Amino acid sequence: MTTPATDGRRAAVLGSPIAHSLSPVLHRTAYEELGLTGWTYDRFEVDEAGLPGFLDGLGPEWAGLSLTMPLKRAVIPLLDEISPTAAAVEAVNTVVLTGDGRRVGDNTDIPGMVAALRERGIEQVDSAAVLGAGATASSALAALARICTGEVVAYVRGENRAAQMRQWGERLGVEVRTADWADAARALRAPLVVATTPAGTTDALAAEVPEMPATLFDVLYDPWPTALAARWSAHGGAVVGGLDLLVHQAVLQVEQMTGRSPAPLDAMRKAGEHALAARQVY
Repeated sequence: MTTPATDGRRAAVLGSPIAHSLSPVLHRTAYEELGLTGWTYDRFEVDEAGLPGFLDGLGPEWAGLSLTMPLKRAVIPLLDEISPTAAAVEAVNTVVLTGDGRRVGDNTDIPGMVAALRERGIEQVDSAAVLGAGATASSALAALARICTGEVVAYVRGENRAAQMRQWGERLGVEVRTADWADAARALRAPLVVATTPAGTTDALAAEVPEMPATLFDVLYDPWPTALAARWSAHGGAVVGGLDLLVHQAVLQVEQMTGRSPAPLDAMRKAGEHALAARQVY
């Protein structure tokens, strides 16, 4: 890859709320490790209404943006190009600003999920369960399309969400069956369980963890561990956490924005762990 000039380049994470994002910790650590002394990475509170003006105000020193909720879909009409990965789930979490002024969108959450699982030795599963039906659940289905050879059961509340998940499955080429959230304890016996719900939602399921669970991928990282992840580990199951996902997707963002590869995965993970341990989540 061609390495961009290291002087005066900027990047940032945008979203609302944004105060507790770990992205600045991870990206700044990567810049330091890569010797990109002129690079800065900040955070900005930006909502959907403010996004067009923010983008229009960016100068040539800007290399890229990380996007969190509620901007992942809102940004799409404002871009010149999006990757097939981002188009598949209609969600962009990465914008690379090219030298000729183009805005190129991508989704690093999906390959980040796959990479986090592969790091723990999960290359392929014959079935899986997904807890939840939000934006992260659609990314989880896209990731499972790459590693799951059989059925995915999505546990959701309400028929509208169930229909949405089935539609995403058809679009992504995943065999999706939906089940009511009231039966979510059954999910815990799957070879791979992906929990995509907000903090506290799965706490009641912790008491239902089987004696010999397989693998849990819980996308939360603060607070950590979740009640479900803690009980899963206590029963000897493998746990992939939200920090694993955050670091792996950030590695891909750093590589795209800086043109430098590989990004320093281990250093970025350690920085994230230290920030969480110290409760200094930026």
